[in-house]
Amino acid sequence: MVGRARSGTVTVPYFHVVYTLPSQLRDIAYQNKRVVYNLLMKAAADTTLAIAADPKRLGARIGITSVLHTWGSALTHHPHVHMIVPGGGISFDGARWSPRARLPHPHQCAGAHVPRKMLAMLMAAHDNGELKFFNTHAV
Repeated sequence: MVGRARSGTVTVPYFHVVYTLPSQLRDIAYQNKRVVYNLLMKAAADTTLAIAADPKRLGARIGITSVLHTWGSALTHHPHVHMIVPGGGISFDGARWSPRARLPHPHQCAGAHVPRKMLAMLMAAHDNGELKFFNTHAV
């Protein structure tokens, strides 16, 4: 979804981006909410910032507003991050605004990055003893 926001005197196009926790990780997330939700927010932010920083995409520093939703519209456990991403950013030298009328869809350039990044961060959290498992998931 694309929209336009007005900030002071600058009109800025923005994009609504959603990153969803892979369904295979939802049980781990349910038993380790704080750890997994923090990792999901970090993976989504890091990926979005990396896409914006790529000179082939935007080549700029951007701001992000993000919200974590843990339940879907069917009232089932469905962790996902909603982001409002501006359609431009500050150039790396800080000298100018780098506009972009259209950002690529995250799945076109980040489709596998968030799940891969999440898996690596989950493995590190497990290795550090940060994850706990209960009932049928206990080892």
